Amino acid sequence: MWYGTTDEPMVHAFVMIKTAAGKSEGLLEGIRDTEAVSDAHIVAGTYDIIAEVDVSGVYEVLRTVSTDLQGLEGITETKTYIAMDK
Repeated sequence: MWYGTTDEPMVHAFVMIKTAAGKSEGLLEGIRDTEAVSDAHIVAGTYDIIAEVDVSGVYEVLRTVSTDLQGLEGITETKTYIAMDK
């Protein structure tokens, strides 16, 4: 486990995001502007965007995905993977 500046364990997660047709480019900036998102990229494959999330706990990952990301119009599906290494 690695630690942030407050000595709390940090959680690093990857969020796979599907978007409505033609919406990926328009959503990328909004995803990157989400406070907990450290990076995001449009990708080729099953998902349209992969976002990296760094937060203080698992419940913050849940809140970020269910409220901040899924609240953006045009996101149709997400799948979250929590990193087990640092």
